[in-house]
Amino acid sequence: MTKRQFLGPLAAVALLASVTACAGAGRPAPAATATASASASARPQPVTAVMMDLIGGNAGRAAVQMGPDTEVAFKDVSGKGRSVDDPAEWKICETRPGPNQQITGYPVVLGVVRVAESCE
Repeated sequence: MTKRQFLGPLAAVALLASVTACAGAGRPAPAATATASASASARPQPVTAVMMDLIGGNAGRAAVQMGPDTEVAFKDVSGKGRSVDDPAEWKICETRPGPNQQITGYPVVLGVVRVAESCE
């Protein structure tokens, strides 16, 4: 299994948070009250990342897309136990967590086979 570290999901969340924070900076909320802000800050929402649907895609491009700060492990799922030295030469057959599932731990595991091989 080969590991690389990428922070893509966290960078995307940070970018979205900064855009959202700036979007309404010029206008105050019409009915904002101190009570509403106090209760909102008392219950912060957790930040989560969701696994993209990468099945069938190129492992090298997927690693770049996920970003440099997300830890990714590549696993040969052909049963041959090969090392994944150049992810660009491999395609994705499975992911852990699965597509559209919440990422709860790292590394994200991409189960791959050589581009010319079948996932089955």
